[in-house]
This record gives sequence, C-alpha cells and structure tokens, in this order.
Amino acid sequence: MDPSYVSPVNEGVAPAAPGEFAPLAIGPLQLASPVVLAPMAGITNAPFRQLCRGFGGALFVSEMITARALVERNAKTLRLAGFDPSEQPRSLQLYGVDAHYTGEAVAWLVDEDQVDHIDLNFGCPVRKVTRRGGGAAIPLKPRLLAKIVRAAVARAGDVPVTIKFRIGIDDGLETFRDAGRIAEEEGCAAVALHARTAAQLYDGEADWRAVGELVQHVTRIPVLGNGDIWEAWDALRMMRQTGCRGVVVGRGCLGRPWLFRDLADVFAGRRPSNPPRFGQVAEIMLDHARRLVAWIGERHGMRDFRKHATWYTKGFPGSARWREHLIRIDTYQDLEKILADTNPELPFPPHAMRVPRGKSGGRQRVALPEGYLTTLEDDTPPEEELAQATAVSGG
Repeated sequence: MDPSYVSPVNEGVAPAAPGEFAPLAIGPLQLASPVVLAPMAGITNAPFRQLCRGFGGALFVSEMITARALVERNAKTLRLAGFDPSEQPRSLQLYGVDAHYTGEAVAWLVDEDQVDHIDLNFGCPVRKVTRRGGGAAIPLKPRLLAKIVRAAVARAGDVPVTIKFRIGIDDGLETFRDAGRIAEEEGCAAVALHARTAAQLYDGEADWRAVGELVQHVTRIPVLGNGDIWEAWDALRMMRQTGCRGVVVGRGCLGRPWLFRDLADVFAGRRPSNPPRFGQVAEIMLDHARRLVAWIGERHGMRDFRKHATWYTKGFPGSARWREHLIRIDTYQDLEKILADTNPELPFPPHAMRVPRGKSGGRQRVALPEGYLTTLEDDTPPEEELAQATAVSGG
C-alpha cells in the first residue's frame, strides 16, 4: 500500500509474521482469518454478507434476530434469519431478554439446521431497550445474564454460542468482567467486547485497554476486540496491544467491503493493495444494489441501498453533489445514471480511510427501569413489552 494511505497512527506497523497469531477457532469452526463481521441492524443482511465474503475470509454474522419473534415465526424475522446456500459457515446473532424464548429460538435454529454459530447480543445501548432492562442493561444482573446464556448453550448442542457486550453502562457501572466470567463458566465458545460503554454509544475512541484486561480475566476461551478497526493495520495493533485472539469489524467496512481483502492480506504477511479508484467503487456499488434488488425487489432494495450509497461515496471530491441525488434513488437505473456521470479515475481520498460511517457522535445518559439498580441480584426477565420488541442495534 502506498505510504499516503497509511494513517499516522499506523505508521511502522508491519504485516503479521509467520506464526505470529494462532488460528482462531470458535468451537468447531476454524476461521480463515481472525476476523468477524459485526452484526449491524439493517446492514448485515444476506446481500451485504455475500458481498463482503467475496473480498476475504471471516465469520460473517447476520443482523440481530429477536428470539421471541423467531419463536413465533414472524415472517419478516424468518426472512432476515435466512442464509444464501453459498454462505458457510452460517452465523446468526440472536437478541433475547429471557431464558425461555432464547432457549426455544436456539433449539429451533439448531434442530432445523439453520445455523453453524449463534451469537447473543448484550450490548444494545438504545434507549427504548435499556429503559426496560434489555440490551446493555442485562449484564448489570449477573444471574439473569447467566440464566439466558445457560439456556442458549444447553439447547445449542454442538453449535457454538458466543456473546457480545460492552464495557458497561458508563464509567461508574462496568459489567464486562462479570459478562466474560459468566460466558466462560456457562460454556460459551468465545466472547467479543465492544470497547465502549453504552453511554458512549459510538462516540470517542474505543478503550482497547479494556480488551486487554478482559484477555487477562477470561483465559479459557478466545476474547475478540471490537471498536475502531478502520484499517487492516488497526486489527494488528489491537491484537498486539491487547493479546485478543481476533477482531470484530463494524462501521469500518461500511462503504468499504474491500477492508476484508486488506485484513486477509495483513494476516497473511502482505501489505494491502491501495483502495480502489472510483470506477471500481462504482462497480462494487452496482453489484451490491443488484444483490439487494434480487433479495427484496427493486423498490425496497434501492431504498435500502440509499444509505450504503452515501457511505461508498464519502470523501470523494464532488461527492456531496452526487449524494443529493443518491439519497433519492428509486430504481437501479437511477443509480446507473448517476454513476455514469462520475469520474472513474478519481483515487480514493487518503483522509477518508478513517472517516466514521454509520452511527456516530454524541453520548447519552443511559435510561434504566426505575429501581433497577436496587435489584441487581434478581433474575426476572424484563417486561413482556420488551420481549416482543424488535432489537434495533448491534451494540
């Protein structure tokens, strides 16, 4: 890669040396590289997973599926939980707030041979979820967390179960140590830590030191780190600094699915290629749009693609003008027409390597149910209303 495409934070970082990192196994799954696509609501659907898979090896996780909706065979949920025949291994993230529905959902997925890996989300920071005691609030109650995880592992059989969580609610209410301990004790195959608190949302820098601490605390199963993997070099830095066994990539691949190619390169001891010029980016955009249209039809597929279009073009000179039109596309032909009026030779702008895409900015005061902090030893599931809610964030 041209030095101009290496950010100052990664200057001097060398590709992986032979044998530097042990192969990552999630239970019986042997991964081609120690990389996992973070589940992101409304993003990591089958078309996006297939697109990313074409650039490099990783574990590509579905967007979050709500356990109760799956048990009740909600039609939309069943479609979101589906995998293309080409997807192997099949990795699904499940959002559950009680042991019964989580266990029943896992049992159906496993008995019907729908998945090869299940991840449980305990990091959702969204207000409407935490204020009823779900998402990132669940690890505050260790007995409830253990009960849910135990039910999932018991019903999963040979299918590995992992959990993903945050550092905690805020700087004063850290839960990641307990969450890691419980995962290890209850038979999880690995854990993933998003190195931010729920109060941070996606603001500021991820605290990789917490990943390193969890590595020291959880010793029998792999610990994966999540947060601020914008370039392939970041993955190497995180693993070298913290000792974690792998990385979880979220916003860094939005509009840049070729990040998985770069990750495969650095873990294989190679320097990655330069990012594609805009003509190549346009081809990837068209490929992505075609996949969405084939999956859910032109009207819904192209509307879904609007957000991706803004991420693909972010940072390119003149892209603000393109986005005025891209956010209004209704047909595949609309996209073709806009891209035909662009310069295919535009190089990828170096400053855009670390420009955040997707959720960003701002912190929050995390909402919890009234009296929640006085009942932390309780293992009662959250309100029925929450159990029926659709999860809205990958945490």
